[in-house]
Amino acid sequence: MTAEDRPVLSAHGAKRLPSVEVDCYNLTIKDEDGFIGDRASRGAFHAILEKWREPLRELGADPLGDKASEQLSKKQLDKLLAEGHPEAGGIVHSAIEEFAQAIVSVIKRFLKTANWRDTEAIVFGGGMRGSRVGELAIGRAEVLLKASGLELELELIDHDPDEAGLIGTAHLMPSWILEGFDGILSVDIGGTNIRAGILEMRLKKAKDLSKASVFASEIWRHGDEKTKRDEAVARLIEMLQDHIAIAEKKDLKLAPVIGIGCPGRIREDGSIEAGAQNLPGNWESSRFNLADCIRADIPQIGGHETHIVIHNDAVVQGLSALPIMQKYDRWGVLTIGTGLGNARFTNRRKQSD
Repeated sequence: MTAEDRPVLSAHGAKRLPSVEVDCYNLTIKDEDGFIGDRASRGAFHAILEKWREPLRELGADPLGDKASEQLSKKQLDKLLAEGHPEAGGIVHSAIEEFAQAIVSVIKRFLKTANWRDTEAIVFGGGMRGSRVGELAIGRAEVLLKASGLELELELIDHDPDEAGLIGTAHLMPSWILEGFDGILSVDIGGTNIRAGILEMRLKKAKDLSKASVFASEIWRHGDEKTKRDEAVARLIEMLQDHIAIAEKKDLKLAPVIGIGCPGRIREDGSIEAGAQNLPGNWESSRFNLADCIRADIPQIGGHETHIVIHNDAVVQGLSALPIMQKYDRWGVLTIGTGLGNARFTNRRKQSD
């Protein structure tokens, strides 16, 4: 039995978690055109939208205006779809259809791998899930899959995309460790944003953490700035310290735990093996360890030694959906954002089930 297979209390990048086995995550498949997952990212959708706009732009008749597709916000696209000129809505619909087909092609390719075989359902998260455009693309993808004879349920993470990556961190450790505390500090690191906040666990209302919610949070768009890695880490630590102060002011008892979701493959020591290329600076250096950096500035929380647990951000987003995914045995998560995050889980059933 390897270290990652042992039933540990909480370890970085663990394969065995309290409620699931992490069958695989950060799966990368490449063909002659590049990485398969890149075809279902936010950037891929923008590229598809640009393709549909180009012929009209050449005629000087682009109903979406002068902004590049990547500069159109989710709210703007949703409004064009619902209230815009029919031609503008038609362009967005065309992009949705093509993007749905891209999602289907990625899913079918993933299902051919050993770790994704026999997947019963996939839950979707990430920034695009929080838009009507993204929801329609996912819905259309499910229709296409079933029309092709593939019985696969596609679900939506029911938390706000800005909160799912925080809520999922509570599932990285057994809930009994958190009993007696009101909340934990939580971090969601993405290719564009870093979020930090206080997760209120509400264990008295639900032992399975289904009532957990974000008590307070802050988001920083590092993608808008030319930020170095050490500057980003310093800003993150400052955000965490601010939330420790908020908890003290609100008389909220924090467990001495910080849960972190971060892109890439996470080693047992908390360093990042690969997949963090969208973060500012080099997070994959053998001389860099995020947990050590945070612990150096926040050695204690509430008088107890700080414990930090890091896992892949798609794994953490998927964990936020655990309460709604209990009806399946084998399920996956896809997060559509700067890249396409992915993970596959097998639910761990109690022996009495």
